[in-house]
Amino acid sequence: MRGQQKFYEQIGGRIQSLFVAGAVAGLLACAPAMVSAENFSFKVTAYKQAVAESLGDEEGIAAFYRARGFEPIWTGDDAASTDRRRALIESFGLADVHGLPTAKYDARALMNKMAAARTGRERGLLEVELSRTFISFANDLQSGIIDNPGRVDSQIKRTLPRRAPEDLLTQLIEQRPEAVLRNLVPPTAEYSRLMRAKLVLERKIRHGGWGATVSAAKLEPGQSGDRVVALRNRLVSMDYLAPSLTTTYDSAMEAAVRQFQDDHGLNIDGVAGSSTLREINVAPEDRLKSVIVAMERERWLNIEGGRGKRHILVNLVDFHAQIIDDDKLTFETRSVIGHQDHDRRTPEFSDVMTHMVINPYWYVPRSIIVGEYLPLLRSNPGAAGHLDIIDSRGRVVSRGQSFARFSSSSFPYSMRQRPGPRNALGTVKFMFPNKYNIYLHDTPSQSLFAREVRTFSHGCIRLDDPHDFAYALLARQTADPVNYFQSILRSGQNTKVNLEQNVPVHLIYRTAFTPAKGHVNYRHDIYNRDARIWEALQAEGVSLMTHWES
Repeated sequence: MRGQQKFYEQIGGRIQSLFVAGAVAGLLACAPAMVSAENFSFKVTAYKQAVAESLGDEEGIAAFYRARGFEPIWTGDDAASTDRRRALIESFGLADVHGLPTAKYDARALMNKMAAARTGRERGLLEVELSRTFISFANDLQSGIIDNPGRVDSQIKRTLPRRAPEDLLTQLIEQRPEAVLRNLVPPTAEYSRLMRAKLVLERKIRHGGWGATVSAAKLEPGQSGDRVVALRNRLVSMDYLAPSLTTTYDSAMEAAVRQFQDDHGLNIDGVAGSSTLREINVAPEDRLKSVIVAMERERWLNIEGGRGKRHILVNLVDFHAQIIDDDKLTFETRSVIGHQDHDRRTPEFSDVMTHMVINPYWYVPRSIIVGEYLPLLRSNPGAAGHLDIIDSRGRVVSRGQSFARFSSSSFPYSMRQRPGPRNALGTVKFMFPNKYNIYLHDTPSQSLFAREVRTFSHGCIRLDDPHDFAYALLARQTADPVNYFQSILRSGQNTKVNLEQNVPVHLIYRTAFTPAKGHVNYRHDIYNRDARIWEALQAEGVSLMTHWES
């Protein structure tokens, strides 16, 4: 939080000079006129009736006001009410910094209403409007602007971590309002770095962006000429290369290209090939959209109590799985995720890993059984002989029969692959039981991990180093995790191993994310989810704010 506070101090001057100082001055000027002991008492029925009527079915806010006898927290003439009004107006001045819909929080219009409120009824309506506006702002900033991400893309399986309205309002009367509003901000270092990246990109765009794009099919070390100069200029503008007058693709430029490739999930060879140049030529406005979407996604994971002191984080589009301990990366391995076909895409959700299975059976998904194997079995009962056909009681079904009479809806059996070196799940799977039937697992198809884009599974997540992943998890509960795991593996027996400490698992999708040091990393929007989220944010009033003066 200390770094986040420093960040606010750094940008505070800009916000104050543009808006907040004048807004708050106007608010304070009108505040004395809002409430007069001579012409109004909050015990007047008109005020309470207006509050009760305007709350409607907003039970959370209604419960808060009922509990305090409908006494106001915003429209009173006491210093605490003034402080709350001031803090709320000031927070609106930071809406753009967080990528929120600025037009939704029109401080000037709200202050005009404050100045105009005279009667008990008008003040009652204003009281509820201020509470409603505060809750809306708190929700947007704390847990996300988009109420239901699943409506944007059906594979985003997240319920926003909304706080109860009555709890948020209670905090306002029990704590300093400035602290309450400041603490709405997601407390992660990632969110703070994304805010910083947003401001840097906006400043760069206001001053002309990254310059001309590089018009070349391929550039490599040793080359020279105008196209190399264009590459040099682009890398300098992106802060990958120190300014120079070189016209040659020298060692410094090669090192800059390598770092750029690493930051963008590309094969690292120091050659500016077609995929590298395509990423170099992406407009900063498009990168800014990715950052704003990433901030929204970070809010979706602003879970009360945090994500877990130890948790597993899988950024689908980065093709990596990580173990995080006390906010530090302690293990990482490459991953393969679901194919781009709509019915094979890996969903986004959070759950809890409870156990692993060593020497697993692979139970074939129903969609694969009826789509791939049943057509083979109809014509040849011996087809797919590496799989057992299982009845509802778990017994292996004889293949000495015809399967031609079965359709995709009437086929009564399941299918599974026995443990072994050719098993589709490899030697181990990691289970966080969920209704989407998604888990992490080993795979015999090791060559796929060398690919730049790794979308080959039916939805589950394959790991490049599953044994090391297992050792890292088991180290918390056994002194010798390697021998413990290997002894079970050598037995060949299907064995469930419970985790003594359950581990939260978060499957996320971040096309923009930040390391502790260095440049923002960007990845392809392989499922086109971020594009849909950006459209949804625009529909809510979010825009690229790049017009402010430095």
